[in-house]
Amino acid sequence: MEWLPANWSPKIVAVDIDGTLTDTKKQLNTRALDALKRLEEHGIPVILATGNVRAITYGLWRFLKLTGPICCENGGVLWHPSFDKPMLQAKGEEARQAAEWLSTVMELDPKGIESNQWRESEWCLNPDENLELIQHHLAQSDWPHLIALRTGFAIHLMEPHLSKGNGLEILFKHMGWSLEDMLCVGDAPNDLSMFEKAGWSIAVKGAFDSVMQAADVCSPHLHGDTFEPLVEAILQARNG
Repeated sequence: MEWLPANWSPKIVAVDIDGTLTDTKKQLNTRALDALKRLEEHGIPVILATGNVRAITYGLWRFLKLTGPICCENGGVLWHPSFDKPMLQAKGEEARQAAEWLSTVMELDPKGIESNQWRESEWCLNPDENLELIQHHLAQSDWPHLIALRTGFAIHLMEPHLSKGNGLEILFKHMGWSLEDMLCVGDAPNDLSMFEKAGWSIAVKGAFDSVMQAADVCSPHLHGDTFEPLVEAILQARNG
């Protein structure tokens, strides 16, 4: 298959974590991680663009010795070693309060998922909560502006301006990079905004239907198994 358009290769690669580098059980694909390290070894920065929290994302960034910035909590928290401090694009207090209120009008666990203890810009409910009912109640609440977005691993309650696409746009301006030079890989609806910004987008096998429809290429390989052949194609195009 053709992974890339003719006469083009990315200068930067942005990668989702959950459902992309991991499988449905949240287990990391170690071959995918080795492939990402190959990109860095050949001078192609890797960006982790995720709905996950900064603590988890930074740990993966550090252990892989990546050089690209990190885009966490769907663009809510942005960081790179060159920054004086993390850039916080929203505060998650309103989303947390909305979750607590929702639990008074419907059956719902306001504590949500475990990683909420580290969340800074949003709040995440358990993925099996009733999304349609949550959206219905939010529209009639003190927080009608909040978005409720299901990603497969959580339902994210967040400010409407937050997205991976917007977060990456801010990061690229700070880094002096062009979004047209970016290839991105993802699997869930919160990846669609970065697909719109990127020069090229790839959906892993097992992705949401909406994501596969939006991607430039759909991988024939499940989740992290995408990365070995993709990285090989990128390096061949770069050197060819």
